[in-house]
Amino acid sequence: MSTKVISVNAGSSSLKFQLYNMPEEEVLCSGVAERIGLEEGIFTIKIHGEKHTINTPIPDHDTAVNMLLKALIDYKVVADLAEIKGAGHRVVQGGDYFKGSCICDEVSTAKVLEYAELAPLHNKANAGGYLAFKKALPSCGNIFVFDTAFHQTMKPEVYMYAVPYEWYTDYKVRRYGAHGTSHDYVSHRMADLMDRDIQGTRMITCHLGNGASISAVKDGKCVATSMGFTPLGGIMMGSRCGDIDPAIVPYVMKKTGMTPDEMDTALNKKSGMLGISGISSDARDVENGVQEGNERAVLTQAMYVNRVINVIGGYVMQMGGVDAICFTAGLGENDVHLRHMILEAMSEHLGLVIDYEKNDTVRGEEALLSKPESKVQVWIIPTNEELMIARDTYRILGL
Repeated sequence: MSTKVISVNAGSSSLKFQLYNMPEEEVLCSGVAERIGLEEGIFTIKIHGEKHTINTPIPDHDTAVNMLLKALIDYKVVADLAEIKGAGHRVVQGGDYFKGSCICDEVSTAKVLEYAELAPLHNKANAGGYLAFKKALPSCGNIFVFDTAFHQTMKPEVYMYAVPYEWYTDYKVRRYGAHGTSHDYVSHRMADLMDRDIQGTRMITCHLGNGASISAVKDGKCVATSMGFTPLGGIMMGSRCGDIDPAIVPYVMKKTGMTPDEMDTALNKKSGMLGISGISSDARDVENGVQEGNERAVLTQAMYVNRVINVIGGYVMQMGGVDAICFTAGLGENDVHLRHMILEAMSEHLGLVIDYEKNDTVRGEEALLSKPESKVQVWIIPTNEELMIARDTYRILGL
């Protein structure tokens, strides 16, 4: 018998959702409430490919959840809200406390809020989404699904930083990673597409979006990931700097008189592709700059490729080889030129034989880019974090 489960991703000013029939994994509808707390809010619901949009102020997450539930009734997605038996809520930061998804209760909610110090814009909103659902649907079961949980299988020598050990014991300073739900999904999906048991596989999953991370996945478990203590670490991103020499921070602060908050803004919102290109944090705009002969846009792409292949090369060494590489998320799925450059840069060392004609045309769909004679398979797999959340909700709540 089918059970309705909803996947929820609450941000500081948004609330995304996807409603499923489980265990069939049938998507009944999806949508988003945007600009929460601003003067002009936007609520969109998509049902059977048709979009319905409402422009209205959405003062808080409680209002967004009530709009969502009203829309499910109004558009006859459900006859009765009691049909929704479970809700899974994405949480960005679970620290080293949460090794997997868990039921929402007072203890887990308090922990989510405790770890908000490490992800202030996300965790408070994630917990707020749960509390809004709890109020609106008191009979519905709720679980938390953590971006960091998949990375909890890393060994101490991988997740520890070479700083005073007390920073780890007293302040929880260590590598946590992010996008874990995405890396988990695409690694298992890639094993399915390869018709292989994930045990015995060595994979590298590249979640390349405006925020980006790369993970080494061995036997289905994360052994390394590029994002660090916060989502600022790792490879160069849309507006985030990624890994830099830490001495740059006090040096520039002394030169400019910048405050810690101003420096944090510069590294998170004014660096990366935006900072180097001077054009945009969007890879599509940078690509347009390349086509127009903009030298800084060309440099931006070259730097991005360099950072990606450096991480992948290190992970190949760490795992003693690699069987498959996957590209996912907005840039990974759709930026054919950057993907081409990354693959070309790795081809000789990894023995890749790529169908570049296919690479240069495929966007946003599952595809095998490598030819049969390639030593490593290369895939594009659109990520589906919402489905992973729904699966965990269905399983943990025993539906």
